[in-house]
Amino acid sequence: MSLVDAPTETPDALEVLHRVFGYDSFRGEQQQIIEHVAGGGDALVLMPTGGGKSLCYQIPALVRAGTGVVISPLIALMQDQVDALTALGVRAGFLNSTQDPYERQAVEQAFLAGELDLLYLAPERLRTEGTQRLLDRGTVSLFAIDEAHCVAQWGHDFRPDYLALSMLHERWPKVPRIALTATATEATHAEIAARLGLAEGEARHFVASFDRPNIQYRIAPKNNPTRQLLELIRTEHAGDAGVVYCLSRASVEKTAAFLVEHGIDAVAYHAGMDSRTRAANQARFLREDGVVVVATIAFGMGIDKPDVRFVAHLDLPKSVEGYYQETGRAGRDGEPATAWLAYGLQDVVQQRKMIEGSEGDETHRRSLAAHLDAMLALCETVECRRVRLLAYFGQAAAGPCGNCDTCLTPAESWDGTVAAQKLMSTVWRLAKERRQKFGAGQIIDILQGKKTAKVIQFDHDALSVFGIGTDLSTAEWRGVVRQLLASGLLAVEGDYGTLVLTDASGEVLGGRRSVPMRKEAAPAPAARKSSGSGSGSGKSGRVPVDLPAEAVPVFEALRAWRGATAKEQGVPAYVVFHDATLREIATRLPGTAEELGTISGVGEAKLAKYAEGILAALAGTGAAAAAASPAPPSPEPSRAAAPEPPAPHAEEEPPFDFDETDPPWDDWE
Repeated sequence: MSLVDAPTETPDALEVLHRVFGYDSFRGEQQQIIEHVAGGGDALVLMPTGGGKSLCYQIPALVRAGTGVVISPLIALMQDQVDALTALGVRAGFLNSTQDPYERQAVEQAFLAGELDLLYLAPERLRTEGTQRLLDRGTVSLFAIDEAHCVAQWGHDFRPDYLALSMLHERWPKVPRIALTATATEATHAEIAARLGLAEGEARHFVASFDRPNIQYRIAPKNNPTRQLLELIRTEHAGDAGVVYCLSRASVEKTAAFLVEHGIDAVAYHAGMDSRTRAANQARFLREDGVVVVATIAFGMGIDKPDVRFVAHLDLPKSVEGYYQETGRAGRDGEPATAWLAYGLQDVVQQRKMIEGSEGDETHRRSLAAHLDAMLALCETVECRRVRLLAYFGQAAAGPCGNCDTCLTPAESWDGTVAAQKLMSTVWRLAKERRQKFGAGQIIDILQGKKTAKVIQFDHDALSVFGIGTDLSTAEWRGVVRQLLASGLLAVEGDYGTLVLTDASGEVLGGRRSVPMRKEAAPAPAARKSSGSGSGSGKSGRVPVDLPAEAVPVFEALRAWRGATAKEQGVPAYVVFHDATLREIATRLPGTAEELGTISGVGEAKLAKYAEGILAALAGTGAAAAAASPAPPSPEPSRAAAPEPPAPHAEEEPPFDFDETDPPWDDWE
């Protein structure tokens, strides 16, 4: 019998939160949202990843009579979403193209019989007449539109069926709707509301803070990025789960192979792989501890894995929205996490070239350029990155965060006006005196007075600007070029990325505009070390800083029990219990099922299912006896020294081979 069909009084939202999900209180605006939707109201919810969006429709679906219908673009993840709910005792199902006719028929019959609390559908399936007639015959408690930014950001190109979801209110006017997203500027917010018929006045809008204080944002100068990534993992995230984003399929394959070669448990994921391999790699990442996935942006939306400790970008994201959404997959459990980006001149050149050569009209290209400009401003800022990030989404920060690279190691700025004039003069003289255009490398060689074969071939050592830039290093000149491109004072042209002046260049050459610049810094030392084994091949993971030393072996024993249980059930480990719950168990050492039931994250269904196994695991560690009669602390075991990474050597930056056919996802029906 379902929660809503029981003959007793309709359950209270807080009671459902405690009994089903095992939590004692709501966070932020969750309670207001849930009560509004449970009462029959429409809502548009903007809440960061990890903020608890799912509860905002799951609990109203359990409180209201009927079945909550969730429209989600992620059919490859529906099984995991349903497994997670089933483990909580919630009756959930899905309908999509991965099922055979008998499986679909069983789910449809369960829906019609009132035996489902939640039903997941892809937008394409919802649009079919057969599905609409099915919903007409059953009782729908609410419609939840997940990843609602698809309506505005990608819906036109990749998921046109999202644009038709306004039909929900037209066909089922008495069923409340809730649209949810973790990524929306004010403009995107307005477009979602307009396209879904959820304008203010017709629906309540809930906008939570987009701040993720547990994430440390860091942007590093790109210098041999794969080795920089390896150093990040070895020194800070040994044994941790992480996501590495690359823009091209070839870079994904190369980077994953490099990590595996150096002892990191890594898998690749991109739209060009066969579906079986892609699904297997995604399953490994979700279901095993400490796996690193290297992927294009085809990976990640809807991933509920809570213990992703880092997200790394080896290429510049196209927009702040994309960057925020992708980095938001780290630290969903609220524990410290790292968002790391390697950024260099070639990123700016290639992104500008892609915009110049993109399909669409001038308005479309201007929109792409505006998105890129905002991303470049975030990279080049000398101010707090979190302040800049929140400002982009129209939110004010209380002040510098103290947990980003510009706060931890403040960047210096300098007056780059003269350097800009020297570089622009070189570009101008090549164009005017020689009718030639060159890329950054040749121009920097001319400025530094280097008589390379190419300089001699073109007689560039005869230019009046030859050797006028010996005061700056090559890295510093590349920084000047990058920042001029980022600010629109230079542009790139053609297939070879040659540099040309812009309309704004004349203001600098004429001395009417100054050019402050960010000083190029040497790569900073790691901000914090992992508490893991220090070995790239280790699987012990990072021990949370708030876990007492005596609780560490208990926590690891519980993780081992969880891993074996999850494998036996064929579900991701976090479906059994999150790390936060295991940490509390390891610290409090419950001795009975009743005591275990007071732990956050242990609801009725999980208590009944797992109490015996957890108590046995605790008994196996001797934790209960130790809690009753504490033994003197044993000396800390010695650790083997972490293997030193291979000595760095010159490595060409991989050629950029972005495949524009890579969609944001590839598992639609």
